[in-house]
Amino acid sequence: MDWGLLGVLVKFGAAVVLGVPLAAYLLQDKLIFMPQALAASEHQAIAARHPDVADTFLQAADGIRLHAWHFKSAPGAPLVLYFGGNAEEVSWLLDELPRRDTGASWLLVDYRGYGSSGGAPSEQSLTSDALAWYDRFAATSPRIFAFGRSLGSGVAVRLAAERRLDGLVLLAPFDSLAAVAQHYYPYLPVRLLLRHPFDSISYAPRLTAPLLCIVAAHDEVIPVEHARRLYDAWAGPKRWVELAAGHNDIHDHPDYWPSIRAFLAAR
Repeated sequence: MDWGLLGVLVKFGAAVVLGVPLAAYLLQDKLIFMPQALAASEHQAIAARHPDVADTFLQAADGIRLHAWHFKSAPGAPLVLYFGGNAEEVSWLLDELPRRDTGASWLLVDYRGYGSSGGAPSEQSLTSDALAWYDRFAATSPRIFAFGRSLGSGVAVRLAAERRLDGLVLLAPFDSLAAVAQHYYPYLPVRLLLRHPFDSISYAPRLTAPLLCIVAAHDEVIPVEHARRLYDAWAGPKRWVELAAGHNDIHDHPDYWPSIRAFLAAR
């Protein structure tokens, strides 16, 4: 037997066994969060195009300056706190919302590192910032809903676990980020490596706020079964809407906005 070759193979195997999990651990933030920052000139251009939208800032407890776009509806309308996907720059909705007549005001939240918010994203910071935005508007909003898209579903669920909401809209949600990651990386010890588990299903059995769960039948990013597990575990009244669409084009489906509008109006 060629012991020298065997030694090389053993070292190579050890490097793979140790190196791949280490790389996954070190790179996970880049895989989970894909910040879409706005330059000052881009921000100013958006604000100029939408003079009726409030350009809103908030200082977090740790000093980071946070930003959100406040799209206002009629006085007394409910407020929807919108938490976007992992690569979403939320200002695109400023062109969409006026055409949709949802009957609600919307706060489009820029995560840390996204849009015009400072800092860097993490599960802990996104959820603490969501609480801060809620507390900022709770006294002046008669009803508050949370809307979480994809990654944002984890933020919305955590908010629902710590504050009273009149309802949640979860679009392409998941049971936990660990479960989704395990689906894609079955040979890695994902639950040991993941710093941002977004474990929504652990909260679902005690959440009683009404839920509208919208899923894409052909979702190529988050398999539908992950949304179904979260939905089945939800304790409150709930409605499942499955649309013939993909993960990134579901908002173009003709039943998408009517489903949301009906849900908001019924509460």
